[in-house]
Amino acid sequence: MKFTDGYWQIREGYHVQNPADVRDIVQKGDTMTVYAATKRIERKGDTLNGTLLKATYSSPMPNVIRVQLNHHKGQVNQGPEFALNTFNTDVQITRDEQGAVLKSGDLSVTVDKTKGWDIGFYYNEKRLTGSGWRGAGYIQSKEEGAFFREQLELGVGEYVYGLGERFTPFVKNGQVVDIWNEDGGTSSEQAYKNIPFYLSNKGYGVFVNHPEKVSYEIASENVSKVQFSVAGESLEYFIIGGANPKEVLDNYTKLTGKPALPPAWTFGLWLTTSFTTDYDEATVNHFVDGMAERDLPLSVFHFDCFWMKEYQWCDFEWDKDMFPDPEGMLKRLKEKGLKICAWINPYIAEKSYLFDEGMENGYLVKRADGSVWQWDMWQAGMGLVDFTNPAAVDWYKGKLKTLIDQGVDCFKTDFGERIPTDVVYYDGSDPVKMHNYYTFLYNKAVFDVLEENLGKNEAALFARSATVGGQQFPVHWGGDCSSNYSSMAESLRGGLSLGLSGFGFWSHDISGFESTAEPDVYKRWVQFGLLSSHSRLHGNESYRVPWLFDEEAVDVVRDFTKLKLSLMPYLFNSAVESSVQGLPMMRAMVLEYPEDPTCATLDLQYMFGDSILVAPIFNKEGDVRYYLPEGTWTNYLTGAKIEGGRWISENHDFKTLPMMIKPNTLLAVGAVDSKPDYDFAQDVSLHLFELADGQAAEAAVVNQAAEQELKVQVSRQGEVLEVRAEGAGKPWSIVLRGIERVSGVEGGSYAAGEHGVVVTPAAGASKLTIQL
Repeated sequence: MKFTDGYWQIREGYHVQNPADVRDIVQKGDTMTVYAATKRIERKGDTLNGTLLKATYSSPMPNVIRVQLNHHKGQVNQGPEFALNTFNTDVQITRDEQGAVLKSGDLSVTVDKTKGWDIGFYYNEKRLTGSGWRGAGYIQSKEEGAFFREQLELGVGEYVYGLGERFTPFVKNGQVVDIWNEDGGTSSEQAYKNIPFYLSNKGYGVFVNHPEKVSYEIASENVSKVQFSVAGESLEYFIIGGANPKEVLDNYTKLTGKPALPPAWTFGLWLTTSFTTDYDEATVNHFVDGMAERDLPLSVFHFDCFWMKEYQWCDFEWDKDMFPDPEGMLKRLKEKGLKICAWINPYIAEKSYLFDEGMENGYLVKRADGSVWQWDMWQAGMGLVDFTNPAAVDWYKGKLKTLIDQGVDCFKTDFGERIPTDVVYYDGSDPVKMHNYYTFLYNKAVFDVLEENLGKNEAALFARSATVGGQQFPVHWGGDCSSNYSSMAESLRGGLSLGLSGFGFWSHDISGFESTAEPDVYKRWVQFGLLSSHSRLHGNESYRVPWLFDEEAVDVVRDFTKLKLSLMPYLFNSAVESSVQGLPMMRAMVLEYPEDPTCATLDLQYMFGDSILVAPIFNKEGDVRYYLPEGTWTNYLTGAKIEGGRWISENHDFKTLPMMIKPNTLLAVGAVDSKPDYDFAQDVSLHLFELADGQAAEAAVVNQAAEQELKVQVSRQGEVLEVRAEGAGKPWSIVLRGIERVSGVEGGSYAAGEHGVVVTPAAGASKLTIQL
């Protein structure tokens, strides 16, 4: 929110006090507290009847600095609070007459006492940002109460990204952002997943540690500052450093939690009943069998809302009029090789038998007078499960366990954003803070019951809402988008922003949720959707099977589903990297190429893992304009080689698009294209692209338990390729993309192949020499 009227004046109704004179710096263990008066102190009498603001600096882990600003620290904190991880940290504090420095790893904060208020944050002596004159501020309003704000420097050419899954412009400069979860679709400034963390292209991140509403003014109220403010007497944030943006995300997710690794089967194609359509077991089988008859590999079938009877969501009971034998139906579907997903939400309709159970046992959120909070939006008379009550959590999980026992493998955890603030929680949590935080408790309960019953790395959600830490419970999808190219582009922007907010795995409704897409939109979106982390055909009022669009749509779904499945050795290794380092599988270009200024603003293309560039096509004509960084890139689908460092304009039919492999890449390609959960190392082909003289390329292949089974490195010196392998227990080969002949191979054999020479090592060989 804005507190100033232009640059010089304060808005009417607000009184702002800024730290202006550092009076003392106190060290206590590994923390450093700065006391600052809000006016210049010339004599002892000036210290009376005035405000003293405090800034306490500490470090929960290397390369992360915590900043705690407060006016009066005696306030009651009702919670909730984000669960943060801490690590043993070597903190160094030095003080002298000029000020003080606190250092953690390569990150430091400097307090300069000689300039009134001058706080600088440095990484390896390079200034990242800082808070100066009129930056931090304690603000009072008779009508609205107290606020605390911070203003951090925004450098020339500096861009801000992240803040959750935002569908507004990818670069957040010039925007006003409120961290407040809402069910606003994908075409507005509202967001389902609001994360008070932003990443700068200057090489640092800022995390504001408040579950309640955080209001950002990003180069808006003050065009050279990022301002964030919260209501109350205090403000806490973290400066997160790293050698590059990837390290910043790694450190942020060390602090707030790493994404879990989804099971391999989740990376296949999902098909749903759609939302308001009519369906029964015969309809489901018609779709499932129709996919099989057309050789369209299907991995997951999802039952949306109306698997339960109308007006009774959620009672977690199958509508017996439509599904008289749910256990038998699920068994029959699973015999066809499918995993099963079921839609749920955290709301209990009054007509559901669970409402009385919840009301009588205190499992539902209450009003101040002790009555159950209810309204008629979504479900008539619905209440809200109180996940702050451990007994309510166990009750809710028990209902889900029954479904798991029936054969359900995962849950679509819809909603979680429409959370009231005029309520009372079991544990006394602040209802304003719970508005955003509620989704964390909801998704955690569902994820936990899946993990408890199916095993670690076997739990998966399809979640719409999230807050800080929600990345630990993948997968998340983009919410209710429209069936047009504009909405396809806004979905991509949202996914890229979420990826720069610590979330590793993301999906979207292929061809859009609202209405029904034209066939060309469907086919273009299928290309994008099957080159996404997770891929789901879903809609509102119509089915999304491809033959309802046209026959070419069937071919496009088949081609791109099989393409994705064949890439599972590469993709699953990328997924493991995401879970370990907190990186998104779908990466904004700036994350992979932070030194390339052109990549800083790109939001119509992305890196899929670290080696594949994808530029979706957003028009019927098939025209696309995309940017390639330096080097010789290869289109995986066409074999075309293109020199980068420039913009490219092309035209593609519905069978191809720019799917570019970066130079010096060794890409692991599987031998199976019919399912996602197979033996990735068995007969894997390692495709070598444009290895330059003096360079090396490396690929690792893991199994479904994330254990490495094969690691291969290829290095080039002149016309000689040296190949070294670790763990070569299963047959594998190297494909020299675009190379039609070689002079010889030591340690194996070679033959001509479709894409270039195929080199097959001798059984058990760990070293090869290839003479080009």
